[in-house]
This record gives sequence, C-alpha cells and structure tokens, in this order.
Amino acid sequence: MTRTIAVGLGERAYDVRVGPGLLDQAGEAIGPLLKRRRTAVVSDETVWGLHGARLTAALERAGIAVSPVIVAPGEQTKSFAGLAEVTDRLLALELDRGDLITAFGGGVVGDLAGFAAAIYKRGIGFVQIPTTLLAQVDSSVGGKTAIDTPRGKNLVGAFHQPKLVLADLDVLGTLPDREMRAGYAEVIKYGLLGDFGFFEWLEVNAGAVLAREPGALAQAVARSVEMKAEIVAEDETEQGRRALLNLGHTFGHALEAEAGYDGALLHGEAVAAGQALAFRFSAGQGLCTAQDARRAASAIAAAGLPASLADIPGHPFEAERLVHHMAQDKKAQDGKLTFILARSLGEAFVAKDVDAGAVRKFLVEEGAR
Repeated sequence: MTRTIAVGLGERAYDVRVGPGLLDQAGEAIGPLLKRRRTAVVSDETVWGLHGARLTAALERAGIAVSPVIVAPGEQTKSFAGLAEVTDRLLALELDRGDLITAFGGGVVGDLAGFAAAIYKRGIGFVQIPTTLLAQVDSSVGGKTAIDTPRGKNLVGAFHQPKLVLADLDVLGTLPDREMRAGYAEVIKYGLLGDFGFFEWLEVNAGAVLAREPGALAQAVARSVEMKAEIVAEDETEQGRRALLNLGHTFGHALEAEAGYDGALLHGEAVAAGQALAFRFSAGQGLCTAQDARRAASAIAAAGLPASLADIPGHPFEAERLVHHMAQDKKAQDGKLTFILARSLGEAFVAKDVDAGAVRKFLVEEGAR
C-alpha cells in the first residue's frame, strides 16, 4: 500500500510517495513530469550496481531514455570536486531546462544531485528516489541541497525543491544494518522534537523498524515524512520552526567535522549522539528533567546508536575545537551559538543565544579534553 504525503508549497507543491514496489512504477510516476522522454540519473556505484537495472527497466518501459551519471560512494563525493564532475557530465549530455535530473541514492547523492540541479543553467527540475532510510525520512524531503567543505558540513548549497519523491521501502532490504541504524537516528528525532506519542511508539517498535518489518517500517517512514512535510510547508527556508529539524545537528555536525567525513562516523550516528547531548545539556540548564534526558539516551542506545562522546570513534575530542565548529554552523548568528534544546520529550525549541562557555564546560563534563 502506497501512502502519499503532500508538501504544500503552492505552485511548487509536490508529493512524497511511501510504499513498496515504487521503483518498478518510476516510469509512470516520472513520465508526466517530463517534456522530453529522457532523464539523467545521478547515482553512486553501490546503488547503481544493486538497483540500476531495475530503475532503468522501469523508465524504459515508459519510453524514457536513461543517461546514468555514476559517482563514487561516500561523503567525500559531496564536495566541490564532486559537484564539478557532476555538472560537467550533465552539460555533456546537453540537458535543457525542460529536462529532469533523477537523484537515485542516499543523502550524499540527493544533496549533490539536487545542488547540481539548482545551479545547472540557473535551475533545472529534479526527482528524488532515496535509497536509504535517512534519505527517505529526511534529506530527500524539503529541498535542502548542499556540499561539504573542509570548514564544515553543508555550508555551500541552495534550497531547491524536488518535483516528486519516491520512497520505495523495498530498496531498504539491501541497506547495511549500520546504515539502517544511522537512518533511524533521524526517525527518532521526529518523536523527540515534536511528537511524544510517536517517540513512545518507537520505544516499543524500534526493533521491528530496524528489522524492516513492513508494517512498522511503513509507519515509521510515513510519520516522519508527514512531520517534515508539515514543517517545511510552514517554514521552507528555515527562518523559524524548520530549525527544529536540526535537533542534535549542532553537536553532530561538529563531531562529523572532527571525524573528517571518512566513514568512521556516519551522519546519523553523529546526529544520534548529538540528540542525546542536546537533551543532557538541556537538563543541565534546567530546561528538561534528567529523567527525560536519560530516557532519550536510552532509546537512542537501544537502537545501537552512540549516545555519548565515549561511544564515538576518535574519542576523546577537544572541547575547544568542537565549539569552534559550532560557531561556523549555518544557524549561528552574530557570533552567538544556536542550538535546538528540549523542554521535555516531544517538545524542542530554538535557543539562539547559547553561551559558548557553558557548552565548552558541558563538553568537558561529557569527556572532551
């Protein structure tokens, strides 16, 4: 059964379809969006090797010609060099503004292909077919596209909404367990930031979701997408409520920057630890109870995710370096640190004037040097 969730952005509104078997229906889903019966499919070597033939067959059945643009897997591809490679290959295909790019992969491919679409000939349409849990519940929805730089994650990019998102639950069957757990960090985030009932449901059903049981997986993905779609429709460019979706990310992005984007620490793993840290910092500031912080960390750890600095490869970290990375975060303004903090489980808020000294002290208490 397919569930369709609308992202309500007026003339730029689009649907997110969640369900099994959507890859085989890609041709009939994408066809109506095309002026010419062709699409450039940006994917990575791993995803293309696993699922490329199936997507190609589905598109060709609908009379759509496929031009693959295959990149190396891994976060390192989401770079200026990777962007230059993809845009050059798109230009070589002589796509025009009426054509569509199809992003077929996880968050790296989606972010890279989406940013390339945003700047190719000043903007071309694209479709997201996310193949990881993280991409299905988070990065494929909402139009955030970006690349990383040595100074931090996602610091160069654009808001560029897709025309359609096809979240095929079947493709998650080939996802490594570690990647599945990393994606789950973004699922539990929705419960922690704004839906206590969903958080409670996840406490009971985490094992079923991670085991890819169809009913539990469909509910987890669809509810996550519903929450993100609602927030994006209200605040597309992150001027207000959308910032809540960054729960755990200020800590997490700093940890990723220190880890070096070499695969030792996945984005979802960093965000998981960041969420636990955000709750403990909130408790330390008297914003939420210590019991809430313990319960959040317990739910994160129960999914096999890091819930403290000590759980992360490369520990111990240097508190001063982590705070420096946080100061470069996109949400930082006028030299002040911005965090998403919590008043309780299911109630997060944006804190815009967080004292760097308090964060530094907290990190040392958490085991940083």
